[in-house]
Amino acid sequence: MGVLPVPAEVRAILLDIEGTTTPIAFVQETLFPYIKDNVKEYLHAHWEEEECQRDVGLLRKQAQEDSSLDGAVPIPLESGSGEEELERVIQAVVDNVHWQMSLDRKTTALKQLQGHMWRAAYATGLVKGEIFEDVVPAIRKWREAGMKVYIYSSGSIEAQKLLFGYSTEGDILELFDGHFDTKIGPKVESESYRRIAASIGCATNNILFLTDVPREASAAEEADTHVAVVIRPGNAGLTDDEKSYYSLISSFTELFLPSST
Repeated sequence: MGVLPVPAEVRAILLDIEGTTTPIAFVQETLFPYIKDNVKEYLHAHWEEEECQRDVGLLRKQAQEDSSLDGAVPIPLESGSGEEELERVIQAVVDNVHWQMSLDRKTTALKQLQGHMWRAAYATGLVKGEIFEDVVPAIRKWREAGMKVYIYSSGSIEAQKLLFGYSTEGDILELFDGHFDTKIGPKVESESYRRIAASIGCATNNILFLTDVPREASAAEEADTHVAVVIRPGNAGLTDDEKSYYSLISSFTELFLPSST
């Protein structure tokens, strides 16, 4: 690691979040435990609201699709027969959410509820998005050099905007030109990066993708996207082959943009 020159044809930098802009510990030790610890209270507080009912409806539909999976938790319909039944349904939703999270699933239904819960937590100041200290100054320099900067994360676009809108660095959403989540496609499939390039309006080789996950880097590379693997505290270790194959950085300040000279 050290200085990594950015290829001259790169016009856009695409950033992963967890393990790249943000410590994995923040996601694993703050965001996810918040959901597990507060989902029951949240459902009780918001149950009558239309948004909450849509979230529960999506989770119920997902539970039906998951019915053949080992340990799957069904969510019964309400028949309107009192508090005891309501408590039973809410507990089923809680158990379903905990089950999905235990398997690290990324279903739209789960992500939607999580996003709405995090929105409330960020807005009340209970949670602030953690950002590595090199991130904001580096992105400002990239933008001054004419680079576009985008986010691509498995977390929903709403969750991304909350993290950066209520961050330890303040509201830094203006630093990003756009956001992508897995609605554009899985991060481990090369076609996703082709779709992102088309959406941005450039060729795949005009993009540099920064991620901590070699499988994602490999998929991006298959699409002719430039990649660098980010080494941060708490990230999973790389094999010797991965270390020797990929360009590695431990800080965004290690990227050298020829256009900035």
